[in-house]
Amino acid sequence: MSKLRFLIVSVFVLALSGMVQAQMLNPVKWTVSVQKISETEANIVCTATMDPGWHLYSQYVGEGGPLPTVLTFEPNSSYKLLGKPYEYPKAHVEYDQTFEMDVGSWAGSASFTQRIKLLKSEKFTITGIIEYMTCNEGSCIPLDYDLSVNVDGTQYSLEESGDESPDSIAVDSIPIDTITPDTAGTNATTNLGDDTDENDLANSSLWSIFIIAFLSGLIAIFTPCVLPMVPMTVTFFLKGSENKSKGRRQAFFFGFSIIVIFTVIGSGLSIIFGPTLFQWLSTHWLPNILFFLIFMIFAFSFFGMFEIKMPSGLINKSDQQADKGGLFGPFFMALTLVLVSFSCTVPIIGAVVVMLSNGEFLQPIVAMFGFGLAFAVPFTLFALFPRWLGNLPKSGGWMNTLKVVLGFIEVALGLKFLSVADMAYGWHLLDRQIYLALWIVIFSLLGLYLLGKLKFKHDGDEKHIGVPKLMLAIISLSFAIYMLPGMFGAPIKILSGFLPPQTTNEFDVRDIVREEIEISQFAGGNSESHICTTNPKYSEDLELPHGLEGYFDLEEGLACAKEMKMPIFIDFTGKGCVNCRKMENNVWVEPEVLKRLRNDYIIVSLYTDYRHELPEDEWVSAEISYSGKVIKDYGKKNQDIQIRNYGQNSQPQYVLLDYDGKKLIKETKAYDADVDDFVRFLDEGLEAFKKREAEKE
Repeated sequence: MSKLRFLIVSVFVLALSGMVQAQMLNPVKWTVSVQKISETEANIVCTATMDPGWHLYSQYVGEGGPLPTVLTFEPNSSYKLLGKPYEYPKAHVEYDQTFEMDVGSWAGSASFTQRIKLLKSEKFTITGIIEYMTCNEGSCIPLDYDLSVNVDGTQYSLEESGDESPDSIAVDSIPIDTITPDTAGTNATTNLGDDTDENDLANSSLWSIFIIAFLSGLIAIFTPCVLPMVPMTVTFFLKGSENKSKGRRQAFFFGFSIIVIFTVIGSGLSIIFGPTLFQWLSTHWLPNILFFLIFMIFAFSFFGMFEIKMPSGLINKSDQQADKGGLFGPFFMALTLVLVSFSCTVPIIGAVVVMLSNGEFLQPIVAMFGFGLAFAVPFTLFALFPRWLGNLPKSGGWMNTLKVVLGFIEVALGLKFLSVADMAYGWHLLDRQIYLALWIVIFSLLGLYLLGKLKFKHDGDEKHIGVPKLMLAIISLSFAIYMLPGMFGAPIKILSGFLPPQTTNEFDVRDIVREEIEISQFAGGNSESHICTTNPKYSEDLELPHGLEGYFDLEEGLACAKEMKMPIFIDFTGKGCVNCRKMENNVWVEPEVLKRLRNDYIIVSLYTDYRHELPEDEWVSAEISYSGKVIKDYGKKNQDIQIRNYGQNSQPQYVLLDYDGKKLIKETKAYDADVDDFVRFLDEGLEAFKKREAEKE
């Protein structure tokens, strides 16, 4: 009988263990490989494959968003890192209402490629860690992967050679962002997968950039620096040879030269510096401050404060070469055109390249090609058909108006660069409301200028305004009015990529309304604070939503619950947990839920993705931890508590305990948008607690 009982208990324990293990989710599988690309360099390719329904976040997630993917490689004297890891394919970016920002992520698979330079001819191992968060519709899991890959440095020549093998040139000449199963080697095909939707997305993105750049090039033609060059261009081709075929050849070569000159700017920078340059340009404070100053200087010039010109000597030399004729003449005529247009096209080119590059290799090249193509087509057509010149709008007041309009736009766009530096260093010069206030004023003044209510010294006296000006004024003033609700906390979704995070708002009317609802809901009720210490541990970095008070350390929360004789509500959460924020914004915010959390429970929020080194006396030993490793980090300690005690590793998870640390009810709650069900969960826990207390008496 005892043997039978032992067998039954053993089977039960094994089954229970299997159930617990089944809830340990790990929906992302990683593979790591090495690709030789030259005599001295290699790629470490880390490929993630996600289970259906799960997604992984990009490395480049803004502050206040989900937990990004972070690759950290252990230093080693045998190699050094070259730049940052490349992402392939390009992350799918969409607006996330929970975090009120654009967020990049992948479903299916994604690869992160880190280029390295070999320093020694020996076999060695590269180790590191990949920290990431993966989410589906109901759960988010912060995880890490210990990467390890062997590199045979004896296969590489550490002496720089000018003669690379054909194979190394073929592989190295293909940018990471353009590798497809048809052009890559076997390893690349295996690691990159065959997610055609993501490839389509990347192609779509490049087409979008081309179209935007092309339209920007068309706009640049009508700037005051460029339009006067059209008659000069036509005159140059009129005084050339009467041979029509030669004239056409020169005209086409002239247009081709314009495209080449503009494209070389983007492609040259990309090839020389690689994609890390554009990532640095778009994120580092130094270039962003520089871009801000450049945009302001050009804006002041457009407003008539001073005039910016290229050095006359440089332009004269180009003109002299243009007069020599042949194909050299059209080329240097194109160079002269680009140089003369510098003061008006540089702000537009800067906006196109910097704001669209986002750290990619191909985007600046595509942007500059589109800009140059749009710039070249009209000049080429006028060179082919000089008689069209008579139909061109004459110079006049409209050119001054265009300069001033560009000036206002330059000021608005320049603030974006200052905002990047401001957020990077936490200066709080351009928090969301200040940024919005400036944009509202800028576009309001633009509308008044177009209506003739605001004038600059180079503007003439106009008794009437035309219909185009009126339409532009309506658009500008309407846009300013549209932004007004953002001053009071409205998200302004169409500007999510430009505005600072919602968390920088100093005043949010929605929070005030929410607080009023809470006050009215709890008026006359038991709403005193249930917290035993004034400064709970980690409260300087962590907080509870909706004005709730609680703890971020389990031992501290248990001690307070024992003192107050109250049950505990454990919230396993994360700073970057999408579904946790959804629960807080859609369920916790409801008055019936808030009332119970505030009055009936000691809240303990345990963040599993908050990185903070613990003092040695709080470490979790290898004998106790679920992973069998010593845990020295706050977030990993909380995740270990969740796994060992409650059999899950995904967030959110809600557990109800008494002050002795024992579960009140068997059920734990995960993501569930049903408010009534959540209220029932809290009520059942409170009823079980009261029953236990009564039994003790």
